Order: sequence, then structure tokens, then C-alpha cells
Amino acid sequence: MDNDKVQVDILGLSPTPAPGGGGYALILKEVGGDRRLPIIIGSFEAQHIALELEGIKPPRPLTHDLIRNIIEQMGFSISFVYINELRDGTFFAKIKMDVGSVDEVDSRPSDAIALALKFAVPIFVSEDVMNEVAFVPDKEGEEEAGVEDELFKQSDPTEIVEKAKDPHTRKMNKLQGDLKSAIDSEDYEKAASIRDEIKRLEMSR
Repeated sequence: MDNDKVQVDILGLSPTPAPGGGGYALILKEVGGDRRLPIIIGSFEAQHIALELEGIKPPRPLTHDLIRNIIEQMGFSISFVYINELRDGTFFAKIKMDVGSVDEVDSRPSDAIALALKFAVPIFVSEDVMNEVAFVPDKEGEEEAGVEDELFKQSDPTEIVEKAKDPHTRKMNKLQGDLKSAIDSEDYEKAASIRDEIKRLEMSR
């Protein structure tokens, strides 16, 4: 990975006091560092991200589920997503595909992050964007940050989401869900393949 890309995890998601309401703050935290990057997203995208973080599967595919299904049905996948630019107060992102003929796809950060969760792949941010917008909580704010973390533990995923699990855990949770679905549909060949992948992931820890 290029040195100008910083890997981040989702720290939390909560409503913002923006005029008119409806906005959510998605907080990204630098992996192996203290910097945090806030991004304001819409309630629709926030709900999709919240459901995925909570491991809640809707009875019918939502928009990002549909996009994932289409990509997988075409035999492709996603390698990672990348918030690459901040221009005139607007964040821009790219989705890195695993096929050379497509390479990268432009995206809104909220959609890119939702798909990163669906595919259990890393999220990166440009170092330039981190330098421009990210912040490091000061020592005096640690207690206040702890209060915010408690807010993340509320149970309604459409309102506030608890701190996200690390990428390894998210990947494991996704595989466990896929394994259950394969067994329920009696697709035992797929179930065996998923079980092997789970074992490989467990051994990599």
C-alpha cells in the first residue's frame, strides 16, 4: 500500500446537530494512531452502515446489498476503498476493484464505506486529507470522549452505533453469517469452502 494512504476503522456513528437535522457524523480512527476524521453523511447511508455494524440483516436486500450481489454475480470483488480528496468541503472516494479492466470507481465516501463493510475490506484515507481535516483528541477531552463512547452503546442501530469491531472480527462475522446462510439453503459445498476460509482466518491471528 502506498505511504500516502492511511488505514482507518470506524470509531462511531451518531446524529449531528446540523440545521434541519437528518445528518450523521461518521468518525473514522487511524489504525495504529490517534487521529480521527469526522465525515458528515445522510441518514439513509448511516442506516445502512449501522445495520452492517450491528450485524442486522434486513429481510430484503437494501441498495448496498444489491450492489454487492451484482458485483459478486459478475465474478468480481472489492480490494479496498479510499477517501482520496477533499474539495470545497466535499469528500471524494474511490472503490478499488480486484479486476484490472475496471480498476477504480468514483464514489461518495458513505457508499464506499458501506460497501467496504459489505465486503469486509480495509478503508483508507489520503494522508493529505488526514493532514487537512483529522484531529487528535487532547488529554483533557478523554473523559468527554468516554461519555461519547457510552452513547455509541445505545441499542437502536438507526440512531447510534457502538464502536466498530476491528476488520478481522468484521470479516469473521461476515463469514459466520455466510456459513449459516449456506447451511440453511443446503449448499454444503459452499458451506465447506466458507468453513475452510474461517479456519485459515483463525490461524492467521
